[in-house]
Amino acid sequence: MDDDPLLAALTALTDPARWRLVGLLAEQPRSVGVLAQLADARQPQTTKHLQMLERAGIVTSQRTGQRRIYALRPGPLRDLASALGRLADGADEPGGPRATFERYGIGLDTERLAAKDDGWADGRSFRFHRPLSGRPELVWRHLAQADLLARWWTPDDLRVSELVFEARPGGRIVQEYRDAQDADGTDAVAGRAEGVVEDARPGEHLAYRLSPLLPDDSPAFTAHIDMDLRPTAAGTDLDVHWRITDSTVASADFIAGIEIGYGQSLDKLAAVLTEDAHTTGDPADHTPDTTEPRSAT
Repeated sequence: MDDDPLLAALTALTDPARWRLVGLLAEQPRSVGVLAQLADARQPQTTKHLQMLERAGIVTSQRTGQRRIYALRPGPLRDLASALGRLADGADEPGGPRATFERYGIGLDTERLAAKDDGWADGRSFRFHRPLSGRPELVWRHLAQADLLARWWTPDDLRVSELVFEARPGGRIVQEYRDAQDADGTDAVAGRAEGVVEDARPGEHLAYRLSPLLPDDSPAFTAHIDMDLRPTAAGTDLDVHWRITDSTVASADFIAGIEIGYGQSLDKLAAVLTEDAHTTGDPADHTPDTTEPRSAT
């Protein structure tokens, strides 16, 4: 039996026959013979099940004359119930990963039903707004410089594994991402997108088109993304507009994740800029004043 008492108890309770015996002993202590009769089982099998439950700490026994009487130990069951409750509470955290998973699932169902023909999502748009710490020059570098982009340009459960961003009109964009917990890169690539920069005015405006790729390397759709930066007393206001064209039937899963995924990315950007401001005291001095493209892997 495993050294972990909770795992030992859980393992012992997975068998329906042992679970039935635990239910009978919850009513009152009983002998092996009576338990076998009530469970409609053979006595040798019942004895083996009871011995496993006893090794797991769930029951205790004592001999009385010619009979062995078993009784339930409630403590291990309460410990197991508490452990399972903590797991359930963690998974049920308001606004946590499971809530995001369920929200995305609802979006998936909706978009898959709508995706009947190519072009089904053309003209769809998404708008995002974030007040950010740091002057527009600093925010621009986080939007246009690959090593800084890699810090935030994925949803919470993903990480950038390859990134090219050439911040000039006609510049190339490549974004590849993997599961955030895939540390050695052996899991399948979660996604890849390619695009082109259309407009780049440092500290003011950035526009590009980006296409997530399907497994056959064909584009799922084209996203036309416009970003406007405005200085404020507290830092910078960032407004982002996504517009969809060239949508395929297979693009439904991607489009279902735009609002949640890109929203999480922008939240990460805000957190990165705030962290840098607290660390340096002057966020504008955090990085060199350059928008030269770099690649990050």
